[in-house]
Amino acid sequence: MDKSKSVSAPIQAAVTADQMLESAAKNIQALLAGAPSDLYLRVVEELIDAEEWSELNDRFYKTLAFGTGGLRGRTIGKIVTPSERGNAAPDEPPQFPCVGTNAMNFFNISRATQGLHECAGSPGTTAKPKLVIAHDTRFFSKAFTDLAARIAAENGCDAYVFDGPRSTPELSFAVRHLRATGGVVITASHNPPHDNGYKVYFRDGAQVIEPHASGIIARVNAILSETFTPLPPDRQGTITTLRARIDEAYMARLETLIIDPKIIREARSLRIVFTPIHGTGGVIIKPMLQRLGFNFDVVPEQDRFDGAFPTVTSPNPENAEALRMGIELANRTNADLVIATDPDCDRMGVAVRTASGEMQLLTGNQIGSLIAYYRTKSFFDRGTLNRENASRGVLIKTFVTTDLQKAIAEHFGVRCVETLTGFKYIGAKLGKYEQALPAVAQKNYVDLSEEETRTLRLNRSSFYIFGGEESYGYSGADFVRDKDGNGSVLMFCEVAAYAKSRGQTVDELLDQIFSQFGYFDEKNGSLVFEGAEGAKKIARLVESYASTPPVEMMGSKVKSIKNFETETIRDVEGDEIPKEKMSIFELEDNTRIAVRASGTEPKIKYYLFAQRRPEDGQFDSRQLQKIKAEVGERLEQLWDWIQKDAERRLAPRG
Repeated sequence: MDKSKSVSAPIQAAVTADQMLESAAKNIQALLAGAPSDLYLRVVEELIDAEEWSELNDRFYKTLAFGTGGLRGRTIGKIVTPSERGNAAPDEPPQFPCVGTNAMNFFNISRATQGLHECAGSPGTTAKPKLVIAHDTRFFSKAFTDLAARIAAENGCDAYVFDGPRSTPELSFAVRHLRATGGVVITASHNPPHDNGYKVYFRDGAQVIEPHASGIIARVNAILSETFTPLPPDRQGTITTLRARIDEAYMARLETLIIDPKIIREARSLRIVFTPIHGTGGVIIKPMLQRLGFNFDVVPEQDRFDGAFPTVTSPNPENAEALRMGIELANRTNADLVIATDPDCDRMGVAVRTASGEMQLLTGNQIGSLIAYYRTKSFFDRGTLNRENASRGVLIKTFVTTDLQKAIAEHFGVRCVETLTGFKYIGAKLGKYEQALPAVAQKNYVDLSEEETRTLRLNRSSFYIFGGEESYGYSGADFVRDKDGNGSVLMFCEVAAYAKSRGQTVDELLDQIFSQFGYFDEKNGSLVFEGAEGAKKIARLVESYASTPPVEMMGSKVKSIKNFETETIRDVEGDEIPKEKMSIFELEDNTRIAVRASGTEPKIKYYLFAQRRPEDGQFDSRQLQKIKAEVGERLEQLWDWIQKDAERRLAPRG
């Protein structure tokens, strides 16, 4: 009997009454027709009986699309029905994930893994594909991982699963280290607790990009059912548990990120507070800080896995609130800095004790610029980079990351390569540099030591100094092909130790950099539009900036526009930038504004950039403080103008 018949009449009535979208009605019928149990039907019936049409539309207006980054969506609905609650207490997460085609649940995990396994084989070999799967501490992450491993194995893949929560960067490392054909990490990064996701990695340990992305996307999106027929037992793959040996291999490589261990010994008085915010960061970072000899404390209340992230409003280290408990501990212990990582430990946020004794939150651009400056300067100071091989050195940043890093690169004579937002593009650059090595070196590259690969890159290809995004993601070596919160913590602690060894606070070091290279300030803003209607508003706004770009902003004329969707844009290495719905406007006063839709959240994002360069010499301290105030006020006023302009663009016409 068709399970959808009992709800057909009320659904059709809701469509007729404009309470339910046609697409939602169609997706409900399709999901129920292939449901493995009556759970889905009971949930739909409960929402219909409660006349929760908006919730039904949000859950079913589309099938969660598999994109270049994989999947991400709600795993707990805005409304949790009695059947989803199951045996769970009211203060516990529901027993079952959110039912819907537009949600992170067993239906979509099954679809994604079925499609992925078909694209995971290595060309020219009959060996079973190898898929490494990791998960963070979010609700249902372990259950989703177990399901993905089982489906992969039943479809002929050998699955490798960690024995507990692990970070996204360790997954990237493990894919390369194990010479796997792909990887998956179950995470929604720093999203709210109700979300989860499914991120896919290619055999190089980087997130999938073209030309491989389209094939995987098409295959996954063509699968509309979670049911399938397993292969015969003799053709199925195995499931292997990964334990401490992978952790140790990863930590040995992380240790090579430290450029000058002597500085750490000289700055023993440096005091650090670390918090993993209930995520995976503590698995690797705590033993690494101890191994390297740093003096640190961990926020005890946040040093436990918990997908509810109960001590923060949001587990996002970009936000001051997420570092509140760390700052409180730092004030009790008179620590110099607080470092926080997000649930899957690919992002890092920092607060530092200033020269005046207060704790100050650094922006993602400031954190990245400090690390970029220190690493570049240190490699030159130690002779790793010099005048003869400087052209081999490269800093990589996204188009929406501060131009201070470009100024640093220009000063030292190294390349600054810009990419689209998304660390997968930085990973692709690292893959390109590896492919430029001789064939024999490429074959054994993963097995070579960091010193050996560094020598190869300096002599035969490009030496990756540092790369990052303004959104608090960084890396300092190519053994991981994604942003690495574990490595970022170690690199920033070395920067802080460097400042301490010179009698500086970190903010004083940052001001020294501003005085030398110019003052660069940025402001990021976003407008949030949730659900089906919100998606339409975001699309309208993005389209309006392309079709009707502003001619001036707050009295300053727009002197140039880059439309990344329609123009052919190349980076400094001559590589064509992939098309993306992003526009960058440059004003006559050298202010830049970038606009793009978020790929992971229901937001449209705005990036505002301002700079003041010294005409000759350097800024003195009084000049710098005056410029900081002027530029900050200008950016705040510009953001107010942009928000009002967005309201005008969304206003009904006529």
